[in-house]
Amino acid sequence: MYFDRFDIAEAWYLALCDCHGGQSSPSYARLSRMSSYFKPSPLLSIESLTDNGREIYDAACKRILAGM
Repeated sequence: MYFDRFDIAEAWYLALCDCHGGQSSPSYARLSRMSSYFKPSPLLSIESLTDNGREIYDAACKRILAGM
């Protein structure tokens, strides 16, 4: 895994979309804040992530599901 701001933004956006715990969860609040500055492509999906983005996505999902 290496630092790439686009991979990070795309991976965390997808992870928050897929793993948030409902509207009252902290991860949903984070997704809402992120939506104010990150506008993803309509074609963004897990399959469109780079290999680095996929690693970041997997780690983000684990972190979100563990309660951060």
